[in-house]
Amino acid sequence: CWPRLKRQRIGGRSDLFRECRGEHCSPADLTVRSAFPGKYPARQTPDGRAMLAPTKRLPNRNRKRNFMRIVVKVGTSTLAHPGGLLNIRHTEDLVRVWSDIQNAGHQLIVVSSAATGLGAGKLQIEKPGDLVTKQAAAAVGQCELMYTYDRLFGQYNHTVAQMLLTWEDFDHENRLHNLQNTLERLLQLHAIPIINENDPVACEEYSLGDNDTLAALVAKCIHADLVVLMSDIDGLYTADPHTHPDAKLIPVVEEITPEIELLAGGAGSALGTGGMLTKVTAAKRATEAGVDMIITNGAHAEVLYDIVEGKPVGTRFVGRKA
Repeated sequence: CWPRLKRQRIGGRSDLFRECRGEHCSPADLTVRSAFPGKYPARQTPDGRAMLAPTKRLPNRNRKRNFMRIVVKVGTSTLAHPGGLLNIRHTEDLVRVWSDIQNAGHQLIVVSSAATGLGAGKLQIEKPGDLVTKQAAAAVGQCELMYTYDRLFGQYNHTVAQMLLTWEDFDHENRLHNLQNTLERLLQLHAIPIINENDPVACEEYSLGDNDTLAALVAKCIHADLVVLMSDIDGLYTADPHTHPDAKLIPVVEEITPEIELLAGGAGSALGTGGMLTKVTAAKRATEAGVDMIITNGAHAEVLYDIVEGKPVGTRFVGRKA
């Protein structure tokens, strides 16, 4: 016979059953026993036809285990050498760990800087000072960046997707809606979005300025569980650790107060654009959306394992809970 699916509420729960249509079955063939003896009786349709046992429903793995949607931002100083060329060994380590995190069931979104820095290194020029040269270097470097990610992630059978965004994509309702839909579908298809600001065409009016802010905006857009900023510093300190050796790391920030904001310094490394001030500002934006943010040192790729396992790493900014 040809069974069909039918949903029926029994005992306060809704189950999906395979119902025998009975065109080619004798009454004896329609006699079945309950799949849950002692709990549910053998089931029949209102017209007396028997129903087979409930179909097995696939478990929701995100409910049974603590899987997370994580936005990881990696900075230029983490991906590139001081001269601007790609740090191949460290980038390979990062991709290996990210691939393993994805294999474990987590959803990973990578916000990657380094396009301008890599472009400047490939063009053999210093860090650009004017806007046009920055945009030209970013155009060259973005090709290098995505080629590297595609090749390295491909070794672990992961597919990457490039997304280049500007402030305008978050500022207009229709564009934001399209962005959300695209990201959600990419994650459903188990692809890893690689996001960067669209520097070659971004005008000053719609420039995000730094990828720390971009990571926070993306996390808010897709309702991420966590943002991890991998930089060249261990976290937020009580003072600048470069000039104050006795400065202490602040492990948890429950609320971003004016005093916390005063602890942030100025610009970052020579190749990057984001310092601690931009990170704290991004953390404020993320936590207001209810998303936790961690600032940690990206020098050791394996630190992400500790973060996923809930171990104290870097500085955690706790998101506001509704």
